[in-house]
Amino acid sequence: MPVSARPLRCLSAASFLLIATSIQADDSVSVQRDIPYYPESIRSADDYIDSRARLDVYCPDSEMPQPVIVWFHAGGIRGGEKHLPDALVDKGVCVVSPNYRLFPKVLSPAYIEDAAAAVAWVFDSIADYGGDPSLIFLSGHSAGGYLSSMLTMDKRWLEAHDIDANVVAGLIPMSGHTITHFTIREERGLPGETPVIDDLAPIYHVREDAPPILLITGDREKELLGRYEENAYFMRMMTVAGHVDTRIIELKGYGHSMTEPAFPLLLDEVERVAGLRRAASAAGE
Repeated sequence: MPVSARPLRCLSAASFLLIATSIQADDSVSVQRDIPYYPESIRSADDYIDSRARLDVYCPDSEMPQPVIVWFHAGGIRGGEKHLPDALVDKGVCVVSPNYRLFPKVLSPAYIEDAAAAVAWVFDSIADYGGDPSLIFLSGHSAGGYLSSMLTMDKRWLEAHDIDANVVAGLIPMSGHTITHFTIREERGLPGETPVIDDLAPIYHVREDAPPILLITGDREKELLGRYEENAYFMRMMTVAGHVDTRIIELKGYGHSMTEPAFPLLLDEVERVAGLRRAASAAGE
């Protein structure tokens, strides 16, 4: 049964600030660290949730609400830590970086549930930190790209928190699985080279009405397994389904660790979609 974070909506941002560590990264970026995104009733019953289900928030000092990037870390759903990518600092965006529980201490879909709870926290609370809740983008590298894609494409995970995934402003995964993740396949005793598409695959949930999507991968000859090809297949099936804003960028010459050249593309996509949203709002649409 999914862990519900619904009671979180009753907690104020001030409550979280009392238990979060606040530092000043520089003169223009405010950092709030280790904010729990599950309520106390859930955290007190599970030490692992309490230690892992936390996030960091980084927002520039601005009088205007800023677009928000939720950045999920890589690590094959079995390692990794939340972090602020240097390339996203002081770029006119807020960044939220969540941790989530990891295999083998938990099995699917626990880490997807955690990712959904973290995003629900962002929708509920980011305005208190200077973020624009109407401009929340989901992104991440590798396993993080998979998690961001699952939350955007399979609407049940955010629906558990009374959020329609279509309010996500955009999906921008970097080298993420679009088929069922290889760690989930390992949980089932399958090798990583055996492709699976089931309800834990983002491509299983292709639909016409999804938010704008930019897929970014490394060079198809240098990527992990068939990561470019599965993303290209996802793009094709989204187009067949009638989605009009799915694109893919293949970074020639780069392998799976392709985030450095991809970050400017992420920021460009946030700027593009935010500009479209603001223009539509100004026109009264």
